[in-house]
Amino acid sequence: MGSRIRTVAALRSWSMRPYPLTVVASYPALASPLPAKRSTLLAIDTTSHAIAYSHLVRELPKMGYERVPSVFGEGEWSVRGDTVDVFPAGADFAVRFGFFGDELESIEKFDIEERRTVGKLAQIEILSIDDESEGSSWQTLISILPEGSEIIAYNSEAYNLSILGWRADRFKTIFRKLDSKGKSRRVLPRAVADNATGRLENFEDVEPGEYVVHVDYGIGRYIGSSEILVGGERTEVYTIEYADGAKLHIPVSKSHLLSRYIGVKGAKVELHKLGGKRWDREKEDAKKAVADLAVSLLKTQAKRKSSPGYSCEVANHDIEEFEKAFPYVETEDQIAAIKAVKDDLAAPRPMDRLICGDAGYGKTEVAMRAAFIAAMNGRQSALLAPTTVLAEQHFETFSARFAGTPIRIEVVSRFQSTKSRDETFERLRTGICDIVIGTHAILSPKLVFKNLGLVIIDEEQRFGVRHKEHLKRLRTTADVLALSATPIPRTLYLSLTGLRDLSLLRTPPRERVAVMTKIAPDSDDLISGAIRSEMARKGQVFFLHNRVNTISRIKKRLENLVPEARIVVAHGQMDSASLARKMRSFERGEYDILLSTTIIGSGIDIPRANTIIIHDAQTFGLADLYQLRGRVGRSSNQGFAYFLLPPSGIVDSEARERFDALKRYGSLGAGFNLAMRDLEIRGSGNLLGSQQSGHIAAIGFTLYCQLLRRAISNLKKSDHSQ
Repeated sequence: MGSRIRTVAALRSWSMRPYPLTVVASYPALASPLPAKRSTLLAIDTTSHAIAYSHLVRELPKMGYERVPSVFGEGEWSVRGDTVDVFPAGADFAVRFGFFGDELESIEKFDIEERRTVGKLAQIEILSIDDESEGSSWQTLISILPEGSEIIAYNSEAYNLSILGWRADRFKTIFRKLDSKGKSRRVLPRAVADNATGRLENFEDVEPGEYVVHVDYGIGRYIGSSEILVGGERTEVYTIEYADGAKLHIPVSKSHLLSRYIGVKGAKVELHKLGGKRWDREKEDAKKAVADLAVSLLKTQAKRKSSPGYSCEVANHDIEEFEKAFPYVETEDQIAAIKAVKDDLAAPRPMDRLICGDAGYGKTEVAMRAAFIAAMNGRQSALLAPTTVLAEQHFETFSARFAGTPIRIEVVSRFQSTKSRDETFERLRTGICDIVIGTHAILSPKLVFKNLGLVIIDEEQRFGVRHKEHLKRLRTTADVLALSATPIPRTLYLSLTGLRDLSLLRTPPRERVAVMTKIAPDSDDLISGAIRSEMARKGQVFFLHNRVNTISRIKKRLENLVPEARIVVAHGQMDSASLARKMRSFERGEYDILLSTTIIGSGIDIPRANTIIIHDAQTFGLADLYQLRGRVGRSSNQGFAYFLLPPSGIVDSEARERFDALKRYGSLGAGFNLAMRDLEIRGSGNLLGSQQSGHIAAIGFTLYCQLLRRAISNLKKSDHSQ
């Protein structure tokens, strides 16, 4: 008897199967009507490049394919950057399509067990799952199963799979539960459960050969996943190699005991011996070290919490009306973040919360609601932005959102005259102005607030040490809300250890697609082709060159390559009036290319600009590159990012690691994971001083944070019990 188990949706394609099947399904699913008619969706081959990326991702949902984070069964598809995975109906394997731009470059078989490609294909036929066109006949699931098939029906969410010889965790990763209303939802393995903790979110993020840490056995090298026989049953395991070639097989259900190894830059990594004493000794030494550190950190936190705070009223008619005026449906992540911020504002202690989420994921709306609540409680808010351009854009966004309310919003930037700025300062001093938005100018000692209650910091990592010291002083008296797509390692560390509150926004806006990324040597053909492709679809281009003294040379090069393009140059050394005029002209569509420095690096939102070309990309940090890539693809249009290397293509090893991370984390909402990878590349030993770096190198940053978090928690419990 066959024991193939697929998603319920894929059963529509099984009427042609000659062999018997074993099917597990709910009673509603067994009675659901299914269209009998099937049609060919796409016949694709690599020689004619007969499929465009945009066409494929548009057609798959129409033909009944369900988009998922990772493909595990028939009828599913997923996108990661310029890669599309599809498990065609009626097929025994998944397919990976590789694109550049809209052009198909490769078709490969994709092994869903090993999570890797296993061979190239010249062509593939994809069949539709649903065909609801006129004339389709309908039948039930039972009526289309091959003769001799076995059906296991159930009424509840409990599975009895012992007769099949499957472990339930393995089954859940490839099957789709049906709730009582007949709707499907994905059941994730434990490795994909709640993750702000730094644990492995998904083993697809760990490549074979990389280091991992098992809490009981220490540092090993990840080999891959496979199925082995345990007690006569097939079990999926992750295999870790330890010293002397010893191998440890860890069931998927125990994957919560694993974490990615993040060490100290430059420190040699030595695998532990299975059963050896070194791991227990190093883990015990680290526990003693974090106990002392926990006391010190808690004193700092206690000082903040003991500071006089202000308890805001967070629910009244005006606040409810402001929330209702939001023109979109909040995501679950947004709802959770907004609730957390409200709880912080209502508490009688200063807030210190980080909102982490990619561009367009709703961070600004969370901040605007906090500012509205502060204003309704008679308290002023200050929003600090890293660039003048971003401050101006925030001012426009806030002004539009707060239209019709009595709240007064002003901006302080170098676009203003000295007289205008002084007048704004006076209105803040007297309390006439409720919200001020600006760059570091609002940290001026000349600026005195009547009643500052909330400080919002956008991309805190972009401010200097002197500014951060000023912000640190503000934290003892005012509520602080920080916004970031890729937090810096220390900020991330404080959040992971629980010393700074963290909210993650990971749900992408509807219709948003991942930006396609191309990393290639600088060439005239590549640049001109990218610009003309964007102009052909009536779009605009960011071209980033971060050297003011040679930017005019780049302008001449672009004029020669694409003479039909209208080019405007913008950089931070321009006078404020000229810079403001040029940026607004580009926003209005009067130019095709904005040639600029990193002034566009944070927050700027121009929906028509959906291609970015970054010159000398190897000179930028990982967070900077991620932020720059986030400037495009912010609407439903496909975004393209070109990272140009030297013509030779040669870069140092650290730059290669950064580019590998960008390719790996090309999916939507990857900013937090990228920040973790940035921490891994840079090393984490300098976060807490040299006295702690040895322990971090020995047991890994993730386990170190877990031990520290546990020590802090135990100390808190001890204090409460006394």
